[in-house]
Amino acid sequence: MSTTTYSPVLADVALPKATTTGGAWARTLGLITAGIALTALFARIEIPMWPVPITGQTLAVLLVGATLGMRRGAAAMAGYAAVGLAGLPVFAGGAGGPQMVAAPSFGFILGFIPAAALIGYLSERTWDRKPVLAIAGFALATVVPFLVGVPYMGVVLSSLGTHVTFGLLMEYGVTPFLVGGAIKCAIAAALLPLAWKFLGRPSADA
Repeated sequence: MSTTTYSPVLADVALPKATTTGGAWARTLGLITAGIALTALFARIEIPMWPVPITGQTLAVLLVGATLGMRRGAAAMAGYAAVGLAGLPVFAGGAGGPQMVAAPSFGFILGFIPAAALIGYLSERTWDRKPVLAIAGFALATVVPFLVGVPYMGVVLSSLGTHVTFGLLMEYGVTPFLVGGAIKCAIAAALLPLAWKFLGRPSADA
């Protein structure tokens, strides 16, 4: 019977391991907190682009998930959503607060959680170390927020009295973000293999 091999992710190789249980918990909490902070910082990055500006938010999701792995990456994105709903201005444009639940775009933020989990899962299987697999993995993870965000947008718009059609959702929830999503996917897929090369590409049983 075969067993699945889990490889160390970038954070586990780049940072020293804790020697005690308490230290391990503190290290995990620190990595998750750093993931939240990085996503909040990248959410403030905005590059003018047609048809909509590119923000760094989704790029941070990809990098955090790949660097921390499935569980910690998902936890970081869940924490990011939580601190934003608590009122901290961590979302794109400095938005935050419980009213964000009623925003048509909030579903994309919820979608960050499974997106980070997916790329973290793939990274634990070394997809982020090989350029071709990295592109495929980051492309898959880029799609995930749309799978959550677009239906969520439809529900919110419908509750506001908008006649929701497939074309409307594509126009406002998908098409404007395709170019930016492709660019961020390419950036992430280039950065992670380079980081592994810099660290010497440890083997799967390292």
